[in-house]
This record gives sequence, structure tokens and C-alpha cells, in this order.
Amino acid sequence: MAMEVTQFLLNAQSIDSTIRKHAEETLKQFQEQNLPGFLLSLSGELSNEGKPVDSRKLAGLILKNALDAKEQHRKYELVQRWLSLDAGVKTQIKKCLLQTLSSPVLDAHSTASQVIAKVAGIELPQKQWPELIGELLSNVHQVPAHVKQATLETLGYLCEEVSPDVVDQDQVNKILTAVVQGMNANEVNNDVRLAATRALYNALGFAQANFNNDMERDYIMRVVCEATLSPEVKIRQAAFECLVSISSTYYEKLAPYVQDIFNITAKAVREDEEPVALQAIEFWSSICDEEIDILEEFGSDCTADSDVPCFFFIKQALPILVPMLLETLLKQEEDQDQDEGAWNLAMAGGTCLGLVARTVADDIVQLVMPFIEENISKPDWRQREAATYAFGSILEGPSPDKLTPIVNVALNFMLAALTNDPNSHVKDTTAWTLGRIFEFLHGSTIETPIINQTNCQQIITVLLQSMKDAPNVAEKACGALYFLAQGYEDVGSLSPLTPYFQEIVQSLLTVTHREDAGESHLRTAAYETLNEVVRCSTEETASIVLQLVPVMMLELHKTLEAQKLSSDEKEKQGELHGLLCGCLQVIIQKLGGHEPTKYVFMQYADQIMNLFLRVFACRSATVHEEAMLAIGALAYAAGSDFAKYMPEFFKYLEMGLTNFEEYQVCAVTVGVVGDICRALEDKVLPYCDGIMTQLLKDLSSNQLHRSVKPPIFSCFGDIALAIGENFEKYLLYAMPMLQSAAELSAHTTGADEEMIEYTNLLRNGILEAYSGIFQGFKHSPKTQLLIPYAPHILQFLDSIYMGKDMDEVVMKTAIGVLGDLADTLGSNAAALIQQSLSSRDFLNECLSSSDHLIKESAEWAKLAISRAISV
Repeated sequence: MAMEVTQFLLNAQSIDSTIRKHAEETLKQFQEQNLPGFLLSLSGELSNEGKPVDSRKLAGLILKNALDAKEQHRKYELVQRWLSLDAGVKTQIKKCLLQTLSSPVLDAHSTASQVIAKVAGIELPQKQWPELIGELLSNVHQVPAHVKQATLETLGYLCEEVSPDVVDQDQVNKILTAVVQGMNANEVNNDVRLAATRALYNALGFAQANFNNDMERDYIMRVVCEATLSPEVKIRQAAFECLVSISSTYYEKLAPYVQDIFNITAKAVREDEEPVALQAIEFWSSICDEEIDILEEFGSDCTADSDVPCFFFIKQALPILVPMLLETLLKQEEDQDQDEGAWNLAMAGGTCLGLVARTVADDIVQLVMPFIEENISKPDWRQREAATYAFGSILEGPSPDKLTPIVNVALNFMLAALTNDPNSHVKDTTAWTLGRIFEFLHGSTIETPIINQTNCQQIITVLLQSMKDAPNVAEKACGALYFLAQGYEDVGSLSPLTPYFQEIVQSLLTVTHREDAGESHLRTAAYETLNEVVRCSTEETASIVLQLVPVMMLELHKTLEAQKLSSDEKEKQGELHGLLCGCLQVIIQKLGGHEPTKYVFMQYADQIMNLFLRVFACRSATVHEEAMLAIGALAYAAGSDFAKYMPEFFKYLEMGLTNFEEYQVCAVTVGVVGDICRALEDKVLPYCDGIMTQLLKDLSSNQLHRSVKPPIFSCFGDIALAIGENFEKYLLYAMPMLQSAAELSAHTTGADEEMIEYTNLLRNGILEAYSGIFQGFKHSPKTQLLIPYAPHILQFLDSIYMGKDMDEVVMKTAIGVLGDLADTLGSNAAALIQQSLSSRDFLNECLSSSDHLIKESAEWAKLAISRAISV
């Protein structure tokens, strides 16, 4: 069955594209015509010591890709394909893979490790290959170090691939013993020790029982802490990565070790190489994350004895942790502001300081202020920048009462620094800090405003001036202006920004045309800020927003005229289309919300729609997300007049609904269908067959991302509301779909938080569908068509009420559906509701809810039910 593939594998890596393509084609044909033979040939190639390294490595890589894929539906297909292979073929392949672990060639045994783990990920959950872990463990005691290294690597990958419940505790204990022994300080071979340390990182999720046992936990912690002191930098880094993972997975077990870990991390941060020091800081950031989550969910009354304990490690470590972090701020790199992916000690330290501020709130301020006061005016730019960064980092967490007096003193100083400091780094961080001040200490909820008539003009003057600075500084200045505008969102008609509105808009448009606007995301920042300034503007500036419409249309028109673009230019054009459509969307929403401006704006509607359609035409197959959202806004503003655009727009709507690959586009399109239904009402009827067919196809596809399914159900409700009793012909298809989804979403026992969150989204979508269908059929002679579905719907409401894991959004929608059912079906529903197990309890619980929206829905439902019963 096997075939000689060496030459094809080598040719597939040739620099000559003709040779390469021919080889790739041959390999593809072999795979399609004879999959078992193909996989056997690859595993034979990988395990053959006489073959070239390059062909062995590629053979392993192709094998791995034959077992796994990123897309869920493709992964499922590959798993089924492997499981259906002949058992003898699979045994032979696995034998070759295990044999390759003994290869002295690093690339071969390392690739084999990954492939074995992929096979294990498929077979162990099916109770197949039970002997694998035993065979691997017997390898760990082999004499050649490279065999031990390859085996530990395999155990690590295996733990990454399979879930802990697939491996029984006895085997987990043996894996951990082997891994921890490999990490031990008396292991002389560094490659083995590194492989073991990395394997422990992946195996920590399996160690629940071992961390509950004091002796075993002490041993594991001792070995990890010793490994942080290894002479080999990669081992130290991997050991700290284990500590970071332990800090989040086993937070509640850390108390006995925290003092030692602090000493180890402090030494690493001050003395070790950057990759190690970064992980040492990450440990404390991770502890902050844990404590922030606990305190946010359970409040500051938590103690070490609570069900979910909080040990206040950060609070206790503050006096020594904060000085250590402040020292790191002085270790900046010269070009970090220009380098998008930069991450260094100073940035990690500042990030951690910000998390500490959120964890301990007011307590941080007195520890950081002396550092700021001492360094903010120093001649060395590093000291000025570090002081500014420290200040910006502690602005989220402490109370406004604590920060406002300090900010009032600092604000003028900051504005002066942003204008006059000779150093670009200092300006960059100053603009960022101003943005944080406006984000956290400015807005309708803050009692003592930091911005008043006197300093408002100065702030705007400085920010607009800074938008002419280097791209990285200008980008941060845009960000500061964004939060400045956002803080005035709820002021009604008297926004202090109104007198400067024209100047602000003009300055932002000027930024978008800068030659260097492509650097530091400056153009994107300028458009996003413009959108926020428009969104938060008041009626007094509506005339200026109206003047923006032709300006933005002209910009979009210009980008559409560009001819013969390279692929790089096409990508840039696409990004610009997105920014301009996003801006037009905000403008449409702003002007469409008030009758006087809407009337003037609508004279541009035809031209704008035409531009949006041209944007779609540029992107042949994929529908442009931002243009789709902008069209949704236009439909909302145009109301029933939008019908005239439907003949031409419908094909793009269908394209969006079939876009499974870019599922966000599909989700946005589903949302726009809802907008169109609300705008057109029964005028949408001619397009409903096409839309419903596609939505039903989407629901039954296993290729579409699950997050799109809840909005599709809601969309059924929008369609039913729009077309009323005409929805009759879709009931036969939509109702069974809703019923099976409802049954699925009723059972969530043992689900994790993410699954429960998704289930609630799904329930809400289903309930919104039912609600729309009931309301759509109200006052229709055809309401009796819905009676057969009522028992199932009431059963669904019972099951989610009994499950006790619905969130408030679902609660409100669910009680609304109970009301809709009673309201539409009247006396036909009375007996069913009275027989329902929990309707009365559910209603009473909602009536006494502290959430006024739930209470309101419940009061309406109570009225509808009493009307139905009294008939």
C-alpha cells in the first residue's frame, strides 16, 4: 500500500514553483485516491533513519494536518475519517510514530511527539489506544537522553490535547511523577529538564487531586521553585510560566508558598534576563486577575474562609511589590512607542501596576505618589516618562474622591508637558495618561468635575495641537479626545465642547489626510474619535454634522474610483472603506434620530446607498461588515422608503447570509435583516422566502459558528412581527427548529461558565422568536395555528425556570413570552397556563424583582394572563 514519497516531499519544498506545484499536486492526488496508503507512506518516511531530515519533517507535518484543523466542522470530519480507517493500518502508523520517538534527529522525534498527541486526542476519548500512556512512561526510564526528552515532550502535548476526565487518576499520578522527576535539579541533561518543565505546564490541569494533597503539592511546588533557579535561561522561563499557571488554576492553594515566590520573583525581576523577568511580573498580574474577579463577584467581605476565598495576597505584598514594579518602569526601550508588538519590562511593570491599583483601590495611591513627585521633573527623560506612566497606571481602581484632588493639581502640568517636553516618549505617555484621566475621572457619574469652563479650552487647544505631532503621539491625543467627548454624552443640550465642535471635526479630518496617517494606527484613531465626537454631540451642532455627509461621501467616492490596485493597496482600500462606512453609519444614526435633521439628510439617501452598493461590488464574494451595518442604520432612518433599494441590495444580503467562513459578517447581516423588517414591515414580504430559506439553511449547517444561531432565532421573531399572519407558511419549518433548540438549551447540568453564557444567549434568541410570532399573529383569524405549539413553549419556560441558571435578560424575555402567549391565544391558553408547573411561581418571582424592566414585563404578563383566564 505504501509508496516511495521522499522525492515528492523534497520537491514540495523546492524554490522552483513549477517543481513545487507538481509535487504538491501528486501528493494531493495520492491522498485522495488512497488515504490509508498515503498515511502509511508518511509515517514510514517519518520513522526511517535513512531518509533526509527535510522529507521526514514535512511527512510528520502533513500527518498532523490530516488529523486536526482550526475550523470545528473540518476538525470533526478529520476525526471521523481517522476513526473509520482500518484498525491494522492505524496500528502500523502508531507503531512508526512511537518508534520515531527514539530517533536521534530532533526534527523527527519532535514532530512525532505532536502527531502522537493528535492521535491520542482522537482515540483516548473513544477508549482506544489504552496502552499508549504505559508505553510512554516505560520510555521515560530509557538511557539515551533524547528518548527521554521526546517522551516528556509527548506527554506534555498529550495533556494539551485531551481533557483531564479521559485519563484515570492512577495514570495521571504516574505522568506527574515522571514529569516532576524529569524537572528535578539532579537531572543533568538540560534538554530533558526543559521538556519536563514544559510538560508540567500542560499537565497542571490534570493535577487537581495532587494539589489537594499537601505532601504532593509541597513536592511539586518545591521542584517548580527550584527550576526557577536553574542555570539555563529557558528552564527558568518555563518554570515561571508554570508558576503563572498555578497562580490562576490553584489560587486557593498558594498561601503557604507566597512569601518564597515573592522572593524568587523579586530577584528575577531585578537581576534575570528579560524573558524570565517578564514571567516573574506576569505571576503577580495573574494573582491580581484572580483577586479582581473574586472581589468583583463576591464583594470585599470575602475572606480566606469564604466559599470562594480571597487571601488578599496583593494587599499584603503592597509595601514591597509596588517599589519593585516602579523600578521596572525605568527600563524602557528607545523605540517602544513605534514598535506595535513591543513588550518589555517597563510595559509589563506598568500593566501589573494598573492591575494592582484595580485590586487594592485607594491603598496604592500613597505608595506611588512619592515616586511620581520625585521623578516627574527630572532632566533624564526616562525618569519623567516612568513617573507619567506610573500616574496613568493607577487611575483605574482608586475612588474619584482619592484621585480628583491629585488630578486637579497634575492636569496643568500634564498639558504643559504634552506641549513642551522635548522627548517624544514622554509626550506619548502624557497623552495616554490624559486619555485615562478623561476615561475614568470625567463624566456624568463623577461628582466633582475636573474639567470646567476655564480649562476646557486649554485642554482642547493642547490636544488639537498634539494631533500634529509624531504619529504615535497624535494617535494617543486622538484617544484622549475620544474619552473627553464620551464624558459629555449625557449632558443634554449644553455640552462644553459645542463652541469647539467645528474646529475639532476639522482637525480630525486633517489628521486622516496626513501622509504618515498609516503609522501607529493614526488614521483609524482619528476616524474612531470623529465617530465618538459626532455620536456624543448635541442638537446645536446638527448643522455641522449635516455638512459632514457630503464630505464623507466624497471621500468614499474617491476611494472607489482608484483603478488597478496591487493586493497591498486593495487591503488598504478595504480598511479605508470600513472606516468611512463606519463614520457614515454614526452620522446616519445621529441625523436619523431627529425629524428636522432626518428630513434634510434623506435627500442624500439615494447617493449614499449607491456608494454602499459600490463598496459591496469591490469585495466580490465577501460582504463588507461596516457597509452592512451602515445600511442597517439607513434602513432604520428611511423606514418604509427603504423598499426601493431592496431589488438591488437583496443579492448582497443573501451573500452575507451565506458567508459561513467570516461568521461575524453573517451575524451582522442577520442583524440587518432585523433592521429591514422593522423598517419595511409587510413590504418585506416579497423577500421573505429567500431570507427564511437561507436562515433555515444556516441553522442546520454544522459549518456555521454557533454564535450566529441565537441572532437567527431572534430574526424569526422580527420577520413574524413584520409580516404577521403571512408567517403561516414558515411555521412548519421554523417551529420544529425552535423546539429542538429549546430542548437542547434546557439542559445545562455540569456546563462551564462559557457554555452557560452561550445557552442563555440561545434561550433569549428562541424566546424572542416566540414573542415575535405571537405578537405577529395577534388579532389574526389564524391564531389557532399556534395552539398546538403552546404546550411545548410552556414546558420550555418551566424547564428554564426550574434550571435556575437563566440570566436577567432571559428572565425578562421569558416572562414576556408568557404574557404574549396569554395575550394572543386568550381563553385557548387559560387551561394550559393553569396546568403549567411553575408559571405562577415564575410570575411572582418576576413581580418582586428589583430589576424594574423585569417587573414591568411581569406586570404586563399578569394582566394578560388574568384577561385570558377570565374570558
